[in-house]
Parts: sequence; C-alpha cells; structure tokens
Amino acid sequence: MKTKKYLDNLNAKSLAELNQELVSAKKELFNLRFQNATNQLENTGRIKEVRRNIARIQTVISAKSKAAE
Repeated sequence: MKTKKYLDNLNAKSLAELNQELVSAKKELFNLRFQNATNQLENTGRIKEVRRNIARIQTVISAKSKAAE
C-alpha cells in the first residue's frame, strides 16, 4: 500500500516538481552508495528502495511528457 500512495503522490505533481524530486533522489542514492562504500550504512535495503523510486519517478515523467504531446 505504501507504493500506491507514493505513486498517487507522484501523479499529482507537475513535471518541474517531478524533475526536482528526481534530482534529490539521485543525490540520496549517491550518498547512500558513498556510505555503503565506507561501511557507514546500516540499512542497505534503502539503496534498493531509492533505486526503485527513481525508476517510478522516471516512468511518471515519461508518461506525462507523452501525454502532453
């Protein structure tokens, strides 16, 4: 159910907001990878979750851009 709410939240946002969220998710992924490389990351499952969220954001962006055309 968490992902359903997250997708509804993404669909309600504009393209500019989605692009901003994509940038912040990519920054978070970079930081998580850096922490993992230095053995500071406790929850390694967060990397997988953020990667999937990035894919979800990109999917919504592409769907909205195709619908706008």
